[in-house]
Amino acid sequence: MSIAAAPIQIRMGTIAPAGSPWHRVLKQMGEDWKKISNGQVELRVLAGGSLGDERAMLQKTRAGVLQGLAISGAGLPEIDPGVMCLQIPLMFDSYEELDYVRERLVPKLERRIEERGFVVLNWGDAGWLHFFSKTRAATLDDLRKTKLYITAGDAEAENLYKLAGFKPVPLASTDILASLQTGLIDAFDVPPLFALSSQTFALAKYMNDVRWAPLVGATVVEKKAWEKIPAELRPKLRDSARVAGEKFRGEIRKLSEDSIHEMAKRGLNIVVTDAATQEAWRKEAESFWPKIRGRLVPPELFDEVKRLRDEYRAGKSSPR
Repeated sequence: MSIAAAPIQIRMGTIAPAGSPWHRVLKQMGEDWKKISNGQVELRVLAGGSLGDERAMLQKTRAGVLQGLAISGAGLPEIDPGVMCLQIPLMFDSYEELDYVRERLVPKLERRIEERGFVVLNWGDAGWLHFFSKTRAATLDDLRKTKLYITAGDAEAENLYKLAGFKPVPLASTDILASLQTGLIDAFDVPPLFALSSQTFALAKYMNDVRWAPLVGATVVEKKAWEKIPAELRPKLRDSARVAGEKFRGEIRKLSEDSIHEMAKRGLNIVVTDAATQEAWRKEAESFWPKIRGRLVPPELFDEVKRLRDEYRAGKSSPR
């Protein structure tokens, strides 16, 4: 009588709360993988940042404690800085522009990430980054007066914020709420759905309506762990992961917009900027792009993103 081999377990970490749309993507993946592999592969999801912020979970993945993680664009550049090309401030006006550019860059980005020891299972996003603050902030000069949260661990980004006249406070994303309570920070930029689910908006009652940048994300697995899965199963598992990601993408985007209305009902003040103010934001962001190019974003990827964005806009405006 033969003894069945123990299933291969992939422990996947995420800061997404249990029950959130991002968590449901991973749960769907796990159910699909179990069926596809006949129980040979088990996906165990550790949600809610139970193992720390994204930076800490990435370290645990490299150490073998985890085998993968669902990671946002705040943590992805720790694997490869090229991902920042999809999060350049005020580069995109719409999800359609983002999707057009990302679809064409995915093969290149996935190769770069694989060279650094990770396999991308799917791509997603968490909504648009908006600035939340304890006091009304309509302009970038208003934000310069605040103690502004930025993601810890990126000295170059911190230097650029200081160069632009801001007062950045590097922190783990899991420390935002406590830091608002103690006064360590009084402004931060996150997607609305995160502000709602974390309840951080309750301590920062103002949200600027400028969509600063999309916060992209991906589900990745450590390459050595991935290659322990039988070769004939890997393409099927990867395909099912992509299907799961696409299935929930529209829902996540809608929930992100709906969360703004929900927070407004609970006392959030939306700082509505007029066309002139928005143009001032855009001009200042674009004036800083040359400093971002080559320091935060590899030059060739920066140029390719702008070319593809302009290509999309030209195609959209041309007569059919």
